Amino acid sequence: MSATPVVEVAHLRKTYGEKVAVDDVSFAVQPGEIFGILGPNGAGKTTTVECLAGLRQADGGTTRVLGVDTQADPGAVRGLLGVQLQESALHDKITVGEAVRLFASFYPRPADVGELLDLLDLAQHQGVQYAKLSGGQKQRLSIALALVGDPRVAVLDELTTGLDPQARRNTWDLVERVRSRGVTILLVTHFMEEAERLCDRLVVIDGGRVVAAGTPPELIDGIDDTRTVQLRLPEADAARGREVLARLAASHADVHSVADAGGVTAVTGTRRVLFAVVPALADADVLPDDVRTVSRTLEDVFVAVTGRTYDPDAAGTRAVRTADGAGRRRELTSTADRGDRS
Repeated sequence: MSATPVVEVAHLRKTYGEKVAVDDVSFAVQPGEIFGILGPNGAGKTTTVECLAGLRQADGGTTRVLGVDTQADPGAVRGLLGVQLQESALHDKITVGEAVRLFASFYPRPADVGELLDLLDLAQHQGVQYAKLSGGQKQRLSIALALVGDPRVAVLDELTTGLDPQARRNTWDLVERVRSRGVTILLVTHFMEEAERLCDRLVVIDGGRVVAAGTPPELIDGIDDTRTVQLRLPEADAARGREVLARLAASHADVHSVADAGGVTAVTGTRRVLFAVVPALADADVLPDDVRTVSRTLEDVFVAVTGRTYDPDAAGTRAVRTADGAGRRRELTSTADRGDRS
């Protein structure tokens, strides 16, 4: 990794009255990365990037983009940083081509408009008015406006909110194409799958604080080393299969437990649990109807580091039920800032 990050946030703090929206947030982004800021709504994500872009005045800490202090001199970073904010809209009657050319006129050395429209699959929509664009097309136009100044760093805030699954995946492909052009991307999202798919590294923010940081695989593997295999056993062989698995749990170091629920047998163990289960069933001539390995996700990371279930739409104080280490139930409260949109 480069010794000089292109984005540096150190001990950032922002309050609204008595509400603390961002509390001692620090991270650094290397050139060419897609770096994620992940967390539920109200966690402090948008306030963080607005301070980084010089759109809000922080109460403490430093924010730098390519060495420029964006709090002290926000104007100096405008040509280096492109921002697609969570809430933005254009006049209903402006066309795609008009909007991109208008924004290009704000910069001394803008990107090539035709090339940009081609990159974002908007060339064929140049004459279409904003009000007539689909949700996915509006998002692509937002990205075009963030990139038209030919920035070296782009902030994409809640890029795929409101899109259908196919449009979301198309947008993910687009983000990777933008990165391939040499743009460093700061991706703000509350979608776990999006962060896991796109981000080289990320921070998880909750209640204004960084609660986890690293690559998605590092964070997921850092929870623990257990793995689970789920099986559907044929009715005729189910009893014999469960017997085999119970003996395996009692004797094999890679198999820790076996549980049945709703016709599914879950076998939990080490990373090698699958290698223990399949040969044992084969030796007993039990052929499962279905075998699946259960992968951990970034949502599991959030639960592990906060002790709470992940509610991407949560904002403000809320109580959820979770289990403590002894298996008892307890009430936990989130104090995410109401005033922060993300």
